[in-house]
Amino acid sequence: MGNYRRRIDIIADILQVVGQGATRTKVMYHANLSYKLLVKYLLYVTCANLVSFEKRPRRYVLTAKGEEFLEKYKEYERHNRHVEERLNHLSDQRKSLEKMTSNSKINKGRAESKSPREIDRARTVVSKA
Repeated sequence: MGNYRRRIDIIADILQVVGQGATRTKVMYHANLSYKLLVKYLLYVTCANLVSFEKRPRRYVLTAKGEEFLEKYKEYERHNRHVEERLNHLSDQRKSLEKMTSNSKINKGRAESKSPREIDRARTVVSKA
């Protein structure tokens, strides 16, 4: 849960539905919007001249500006996906490096501390060996 769509993604979803001409109901269902959000976003994309409304046969159609938006959005989405994949890969590498540096003596998130005297004793034992 908590995976909300960004405004730009909702607009792109609406424009993809409207691409072939669509009624409000079709846009609402295919773009997965509540009626309240549908009204808000249709007003927004209409005022931005991304779509226009034809009175006969009562449908929304994509404008040239809307087509240009969709083309640029698809390019943006492709680049965004590539960057997200790269970030995930880098995150995996970081986790691997962190795992390599983990101390086996860590107990419940706390490292066992040694006094300076214990450290000196350990050095002495190592140097005698």
